[in-house]
Amino acid sequence: PEAALPVPPLPVRPPVLCAGCPHRASFYAVKRAMEKLNEGLEEGAAPIEGVYCGDIGCYTLGSMAPLGMMDTCICMGASVSALHGMNKADEAGSHKRVAVIGDSTFIHSGVTGLINIAYNQSNSVVIVLDNSITGMTGHQQNPTTGLTIKGDPTTAVSLEALAHAVGINRVVVVDPYDLAATEKAIKEELEADEPSVVISRRPCVLLKYVKTKPPVKVNTEKCASCKMCMKIGCPAISMKEGKAHIDFTLCVGCKQLCKFGAIE
Repeated sequence: PEAALPVPPLPVRPPVLCAGCPHRASFYAVKRAMEKLNEGLEEGAAPIEGVYCGDIGCYTLGSMAPLGMMDTCICMGASVSALHGMNKADEAGSHKRVAVIGDSTFIHSGVTGLINIAYNQSNSVVIVLDNSITGMTGHQQNPTTGLTIKGDPTTAVSLEALAHAVGINRVVVVDPYDLAATEKAIKEELEADEPSVVISRRPCVLLKYVKTKPPVKVNTEKCASCKMCMKIGCPAISMKEGKAHIDFTLCVGCKQLCKFGAIE
């Protein structure tokens, strides 16, 4: 029999958050907030290195380069408890640590950790990545969406009201697509001296009812080849012939990063 043809080399496809994923913007805003804290340090002070307690969900992909936004990932709900434990053991370092957890995971087993934070008073910042669905396992409904698993109308848990009810006074809601406002809110909560919850809310871009914007493109004449747009790790953005390039088949028009106005 004839020998089988050799298998051609396959493209490298590492796991990655989807193009336009709101979680990516949330992670980037957290990273920028940490950088801003360093800018405010006195000369000669040791730089702040953020500690990011992660959890189980599609946002676990935030651990991948270039974001690299997870130092712990144990089990569902453990991000909140890990943060609480770290901050009780080392209260002086609480201003450099955050926990990130999805809305459905928070309801599943994260709220118990938040109750401990409120009850035992650790200065902890918990960021709930609210994409309005259970994205990790295929877009199932959860108690925050107002629909049962079968799609029937039901009560919806308010994350804001729940956080207040367990004893958290500082509760902030942000839109991760507004990077400046999200970064500002996270920095303020990191600097605060009491527990807080930041709800970063924008629906998953893959939900059927989410209407995306038309794809954007790069004006190569304005592109400075600085690769700033690459730092967010969007799979729709690449470099071609020394200039940024956006794949229109992936782009959802979120137009996040370019200080030169090259993304149009």
